[in-house]
Amino acid sequence: MDSTVLDLTTGDREVVLDLTARCTEFAEGRGDGLLHVFVPHATAGIAILETGAGSDDDLLAALGELLPADDRWRHRHGSRGHGRSHVMPALVPPYATVPVLGGRLALGTWQSICLVDLNVDNSDRQVRLSFLAG
Repeated sequence: MDSTVLDLTTGDREVVLDLTARCTEFAEGRGDGLLHVFVPHATAGIAILETGAGSDDDLLAALGELLPADDRWRHRHGSRGHGRSHVMPALVPPYATVPVLGGRLALGTWQSICLVDLNVDNSDRQVRLSFLAG
């Protein structure tokens, strides 16, 4: 298995960050196999969805409704509502696996691989890309 780590900065706001180009570059020329994308953080997830047509903003809005940034959370350090960031990976898991065929990601036409991060207290993120040859 071959693996690399992407060091990313998400900023001070909630974000859906498209990683598709970086994943495509990593998988290019590798033949058939699986690309596994993993974020080793307790407050971030990986989603496969359409971006640029509003779905990324819709996802953040839906997560905002499901997991409000208020004082209901028992996990209370950090900014107001920070505990919701620790619940989010149960809804948007910290991983995704994508088939790679002939060195190309086998994504659907409108699918993108994205980091989802609601944690405004920590903008430094890592994403591990691992390729398992078939």
